[in-house]
Amino acid sequence: MITYVGKKGQRMGMDKIILKGMHFYGYHGYFPEEQCTGQSFIIDITMTKDLTKAGYTDALTDTVDYGAVYGCIKKIVEGKPCKLIEKVAYIIADTILDEFSPSRVQVIVHKPQAPLDGPFDDVAVVIERSKSCD
Repeated sequence: MITYVGKKGQRMGMDKIILKGMHFYGYHGYFPEEQCTGQSFIIDITMTKDLTKAGYTDALTDTVDYGAVYGCIKKIVEGKPCKLIEKVAYIIADTILDEFSPSRVQVIVHKPQAPLDGPFDDVAVVIERSKSCD
């Protein structure tokens, strides 16, 4: 087994992979009309994972395949409707932790067309989860 270490004084495990501004169309919302007509959702995700080995090997198998992450998120957002974007974010975070094994994940679900009675730029939920230390 090969152990990969950084240069003297480097801390390991604080690396991040970020996918930002992923646009999907889904049917999430508390109100029936939201689940009927649907709307755009924008997803940002940050995965924390030690990428030292990938830096040495240059191999996709030593990192996270962000194309696969994108496909996973697309399936969730464009899939079964949820009433709350909190639930959507939770499902994404839970799935990413299970399928891609980052040590930590942050998910932001933006709902720029939320049914608010007035002008606004965005409504978003931020959820952060990490692997438990069993």
